[in-house]
Amino acid sequence: MATYSIKDLEELSGIKAHTIRIWEKRYGIVVPARTDTNIRLYNDEDLKKLLNISILNRYGLKISHLAKMDSDELKDKVIHISRETADTAIKIENLIISMLELDEWKFDKILNDSIIKIGFEETLVQLMHPFFEKIGLLWQTGAINPAQEHFVANLLRQKLIVAIDGQAPVAPYNTVSFILFLHENELHELGLLFYSYLLKKNGMNVIYLGQAVPFEDLEKITKIRKAEYFFTSFTTGITENDLVRYLRNLSTSFPGKTIFYTGLQVARINGTLPENLVKVESVSHFREILKSLK
Repeated sequence: MATYSIKDLEELSGIKAHTIRIWEKRYGIVVPARTDTNIRLYNDEDLKKLLNISILNRYGLKISHLAKMDSDELKDKVIHISRETADTAIKIENLIISMLELDEWKFDKILNDSIIKIGFEETLVQLMHPFFEKIGLLWQTGAINPAQEHFVANLLRQKLIVAIDGQAPVAPYNTVSFILFLHENELHELGLLFYSYLLKKNGMNVIYLGQAVPFEDLEKITKIRKAEYFFTSFTTGITENDLVRYLRNLSTSFPGKTIFYTGLQVARINGTLPENLVKVESVSHFREILKSLK
């Protein structure tokens, strides 16, 4: 079972740490364990309960009423609201809960309902990609164990690969080409698969190298297949200095190429980078970029 600090709960549930402390004291919503130095520690059940309460409180149910409900009552109420609402935040929170519980049926149902209502691409953009980012945050804080991460990653990977395979292949001489890759120590490829789908859906040629690509192999590949653009992502922990050094190395090694980079870790970069390095701020930002490349 994972353990969480109150800061982790704040980031994952959206409930301020100050509010969590008040709810603990006034209503006994959760009862954290304590370290020898009196630091609060929470478990999976605490997180699931707070996520459910966050959803229901947002929809107008008073905390004094929610405090009297047990876990099953909270869960049933959330499921009822989820069926009636289009609120993406609620769906993401329910995906997190289904991941923590290893509940494939619930996870699949949330995604499939969204796909039916708004289509696969919009489900990727509005629901799955924000959820990818949450997974990255959970991983960084140590809030999920490897089994939970592999469980949800494999479910999402299956859907993405099926969607990617469903796109018609494009002759490399008919359009611009992208090389998609992750650096040697990066294994989290869900975001990269998402962008691969987005590129193929928009008629781009994709050379997908995947995770943990040694730099020298990247150089060899570019001698075999020409590509105008590179795309990479950074989720796993990396120091700012190492990240900047890696990006500058890419810029120097491939001076005539545009290199797009994104991910949780890039927010920490300060200062100016070479012009051929382009930070992708969001999915919407990259969609606008794609329009200019057609």
